[in-house]
Amino acid sequence: MNSATASSARLIKQRPFALFWLARLASTMGYQMLALTIGWQIYELTNSAFDLGLVGLIQFVPAVVLTLLIGHAADRYDRRSIVRAAHCVYALAAVMITTALLTETLGRNLLFIAVFIIGCARAFEMPTAHALAPTLVPPSLISRAIAAWTSANQTAVICGPALGGLIYAISPVLIGFVCLIFFACSITLVTLVTGRGRAPPREPPTFASVLAGFHYIRSRRRLLGVITLDLFVVILGGATALLPVYARDILAVGPIGLGLLRSAPAVGALITAIILSRHPVERHIGHKMFAVVGIFGVATIVFGLSSSFLVSLLALAVLGASDAVSIVIRFSLVQIETPDEKRGRVSAINYLFVGSSNTLGEFESGLVAAWLGAIPSVVIGGLGSLLVAGTWMVLFPDLRRIDRFEPADREQVRS
Repeated sequence: MNSATASSARLIKQRPFALFWLARLASTMGYQMLALTIGWQIYELTNSAFDLGLVGLIQFVPAVVLTLLIGHAADRYDRRSIVRAAHCVYALAAVMITTALLTETLGRNLLFIAVFIIGCARAFEMPTAHALAPTLVPPSLISRAIAAWTSANQTAVICGPALGGLIYAISPVLIGFVCLIFFACSITLVTLVTGRGRAPPREPPTFASVLAGFHYIRSRRRLLGVITLDLFVVILGGATALLPVYARDILAVGPIGLGLLRSAPAVGALITAIILSRHPVERHIGHKMFAVVGIFGVATIVFGLSSSFLVSLLALAVLGASDAVSIVIRFSLVQIETPDEKRGRVSAINYLFVGSSNTLGEFESGLVAAWLGAIPSVVIGGLGSLLVAGTWMVLFPDLRRIDRFEPADREQVRS
């Protein structure tokens, strides 16, 4: 048995991580189906690309306002309880939307309220889950665990929208019931997870302890560069917000086609994540990170200019594959360079800069599309991603020189 196979076998045997992996799969399936329903309903009701962008902005606001609270909570309280509570809120949003569909009272404002509720829950769930996952495996398996964690997410992002599109074509109401099943499964699975080692220390909730994550990132230039790189790239590359426009008006493929378009990036990402879980990136990490960011920008431009459904699917798959490599590299660096007692706060800031940049990018895409049209919005975003990658290579030369997944001080000793 080679070392890659042995490490994969060891990862599978980590029961808490396996349960959390399944919970991630179930919750993301439900989340993606809800997101497809919300996006299609809003565009059907308003015919507005700007309103599609508002969905992203509404989810971005809770992440900004709650960042300090989220990070401190993730380092002070049981991370499993926080994740479980977030999944309960997702279930509540599914009930709201399903009830409104049944009573024929679904409107723009109710959808935006549901989006805000989901955004608050997601703001707590994502950084807490990212801080919890590395604690469920030995340190030697963190990089592989993050790749496997990414594969769970991408599997759900493939299957969720595709299944959601098919179910929506049959009955939009049925999606709500299916989502509730997925969220019930994820809540149960998280409840069964047991942590490794000691619980996070409960520091007194002082102002200094709340700001510790900011101070730590500022003191680690590589962390600052990695986090801000993704922030600006994703803000400019938020093409997925406009998929309802492409599905209905440009490619004319309807809700089933929208489900396939939403799934396409995850197809590429899943294949890549599976490969990385067995054959992780181990050398020349900095150069590879910038290379895949460049590929991300080019794929975004190709998608924006395409009028062929197959070419669009292929471009989105390449976009997802390149993003998967970038995610594994970036999140591995963040987790490896951050001590566990600060992981919640650093992960919260990372989510603010990285995770919520997806939602802010959706708003940017919708805003530019409202001014210039969907195609120029996507192409401009792709060009901007390339420009950011080139600029960060100059501003953060240490990122280019990263060779292995090691803290900066250790890597300097090796060199």
